[in-house]
Amino acid sequence: MMIKNDIQQKLLSIVKDENLKIDELIRNHTYTKLGGKADFFITPTTYEEVQAVVKLARTENIPFTLIGNGSNLIVKDGGIRGIVLNLKNFKDISSDGTKLTAQSGARIIDASRFALEKTLSGLEFACGIPGTVGGALFMNAGAYGGEIKDVLDYAIVVDRNGNLVKRDAADLDLDYRKSNIAENEDIVLEAVFELKPGSYDEIKAIMDDLTFKRESKQPLEYPSCGSVFKRPPGMFAGKLIQDSELQGASIGGAQVSTKHAGFIVNKNNATAEEYISLIRHVQKTVKEKFGVELEREVRIIGEDLLKEES
Repeated sequence: MMIKNDIQQKLLSIVKDENLKIDELIRNHTYTKLGGKADFFITPTTYEEVQAVVKLARTENIPFTLIGNGSNLIVKDGGIRGIVLNLKNFKDISSDGTKLTAQSGARIIDASRFALEKTLSGLEFACGIPGTVGGALFMNAGAYGGEIKDVLDYAIVVDRNGNLVKRDAADLDLDYRKSNIAENEDIVLEAVFELKPGSYDEIKAIMDDLTFKRESKQPLEYPSCGSVFKRPPGMFAGKLIQDSELQGASIGGAQVSTKHAGFIVNKNNATAEEYISLIRHVQKTVKEKFGVELEREVRIIGEDLLKEES
């Protein structure tokens, strides 16, 4: 792999100076407010720039990581080596008839609100999901009985070789909280949803109801990664955690929420190590008490601090 200064110069031949940050703290870009430094943090402004960065990373064997707005992500305290790509500049949303097109850096909440303004029904379930459109496809995000696979028509992606490719929804293997986007090393640039004409008042009433449910039950006053665990078949993760008497349990600045046991909040400047340790403590306790393996919904990436490895 090239030395750091060489990589920096090559990247500056692709993106503008203001779109490349060296040793950027990732905690500034995640909902949990966790994460060490990224060697190279890039916020491209065109699809061609994304393609060029992917090709450079592949040609020069530079480690490469894509993050959205970090709403379903824990980055370890040692940060991420190589290139971290963030698509926050791609946030256009438009519609043509019943088709709604949203770029991957747009919030799925904003796509839901745009659909309301165009009296298009189908994205109501997403009105409280904090992630980006790209992240929503990545994990087939869902809530309150709806999910991305119900409404996705196709996506435009950059593949591992830097080519622009159209992927139909059926090509993405969308299932409960997962897709094949990661294993294919695709980068979602935009998604096209097929919605249905509806009534503004009816769509808004559903969204208002879901927003009330979310705000009354979820601990939105503290940084968190949202729901930490997938729902075990026939059960609820939050109920199992609550029945294990873990609500309020803390490790360092991380705490199992007293408002919703399925959430772990960064209550007091937690480190990623503390947050992850609490997740494992919850998994171990629930397994011992109920024999149920809680599977993480949140992704954990990055490296531990060197001092913790020694």
